[in-house]
Amino acid sequence: MNPAQNLYLVGPMGVGKTTIGRLLAQKLGRVFVDLDDEIEQRSGASIPWIFDVEGEAGFRRREAELLKELSTGRNLVLSTGGGVVLNPDNRQLLKATGIVVFLNASVEQLYQRTLKDRKRPLLQVPDRRLVIERLKRDRDPLYREVAHLVFDVGHRNSRIATEALIRRLDEMC
Repeated sequence: MNPAQNLYLVGPMGVGKTTIGRLLAQKLGRVFVDLDDEIEQRSGASIPWIFDVEGEAGFRRREAELLKELSTGRNLVLSTGGGVVLNPDNRQLLKATGIVVFLNASVEQLYQRTLKDRKRPLLQVPDRRLVIERLKRDRDPLYREVAHLVFDVGHRNSRIATEALIRRLDEMC
């Protein structure tokens, strides 16, 4: 893998993009950035607050602007938010400026991983499983469209998944 190329992790919320991204950056000697964390840090507001005040459209605008800025960097591992692929310009930018890895997991795995999460605005509903099913159905084709590599996280812990992902990336390049 070309070390100058950025590495982008896309996939549904709860799949492990941030955890695997941190480990990946550490192992590959790259800089790690979590897009959602960076939005919060730069805006001085939490994502739930941004959703409440500006709506999803306001959040998506911030997300696209920051992605555009960060994609000009080098040697980066960027963990994106689950909805980053909704914007066609984001999909084009991701695919053109780095290697995109779609971290995939089953609906049941995502449900279990997000069961106690109170931070994700889209999951603050009575039937989380239904939301996860809908998001997976609607976004999965977009993740696949943008991905250079589809990687099934499965039931592996983050460290084992990261090692397996590094092997897959090495095989690609």
